[in-house]
Amino acid sequence: MRDNPVETAPWVEVLSGLGEKGPACIRLWTGRALWVLDVGFGPEATSPFEPHWLDGAERVFISHDHIDHIGGAAHAVAAGLPIHCTAQTARSLPPGADFNPLPETGQTKIDGVTVTTGRNGHALGGVWFHFALGEGLFFSGDWSEESNWFAFDPPPVAATSLIDASYHLDDVPQAERLMTLDRTLEELCQQQILFPVPPSGRAGELALHLMQHGELSFDDSCRLAISRAISSGSLNKCADALTPVLQRGFDPAARFLICDTPNADGGMAWQLVQDWRDSGRLGQESVVLFTGHMTAHARAIATQGGRFLRWNVHPPLSDQIGMVRRLNARRFAPLFCNQPEDYLLEPRFNAALVLNERCLL
Repeated sequence: MRDNPVETAPWVEVLSGLGEKGPACIRLWTGRALWVLDVGFGPEATSPFEPHWLDGAERVFISHDHIDHIGGAAHAVAAGLPIHCTAQTARSLPPGADFNPLPETGQTKIDGVTVTTGRNGHALGGVWFHFALGEGLFFSGDWSEESNWFAFDPPPVAATSLIDASYHLDDVPQAERLMTLDRTLEELCQQQILFPVPPSGRAGELALHLMQHGELSFDDSCRLAISRAISSGSLNKCADALTPVLQRGFDPAARFLICDTPNADGGMAWQLVQDWRDSGRLGQESVVLFTGHMTAHARAIATQGGRFLRWNVHPPLSDQIGMVRRLNARRFAPLFCNQPEDYLLEPRFNAALVLNERCLL
């Protein structure tokens, strides 16, 4: 660390994302250099990326392209920092980025440190990180092991684990979520439904399920992202079933509309909400169904003509426990949730809860 050059023991500290569903940003001291893991913004507009989080940093690692993990990348670019991520994630970097490619699955030697990456089951090109420092550090970014769309690679063991706990102590599996969704679709059989989504996230998997219930259509952003995902060859073969839908242009009259952005605060999703509101259709003939984290903007739409039904893209409690145990972790930090101290009441992790700012590796 530049302000303490004699410090050699590696450590990690969570700058943002512990105790809130806020921007992901973690600082890692390797014993020789300071690295930053993820540079998120939001998801709420009131939770910006703070440029001083990059003070003293020599490298930046980005797990995937969702805004709460990559939204502050422009500051890393302005600082001239090397940015390490997959080629797919790099598509969302600002112009002029010093992009250093990481494999979706494999090992990379960086400044003498072995960095292992694996597919995170959450987003196209998304990865988790394992750093061979001390007794091992695992940072999941966002992850899911329930996806039929994205692949997930098991990580190596690590004594320290920073895990995605976005669903807190919620333990409802995806199979139960799907049954609830199907019942809701039957209830709303006379309504047109908009699903606001992140194009590189749940859009494709959600579409595969909806095809069983009626005609669907993608906006251009989702169609492009899903087409790239299929052509990459990194998805399950079931993705090929979407090819006929992808060959058609956007049809605003389709029963199900899958559109960017996930909180309907931009893109085609926001345009449709505005049109439906102006025409009096919102909440009547047309409904907005949110399936992920809802910002204040999304919650306002829901009060007028929307609903929330979770589609699991983060691990339920059982998967969080399973991950910490498989890692043989002795300590863990539950990220991206409120009240992480509640994990003190859950003994099945068999690991110490980390809530302090800095943890030696």
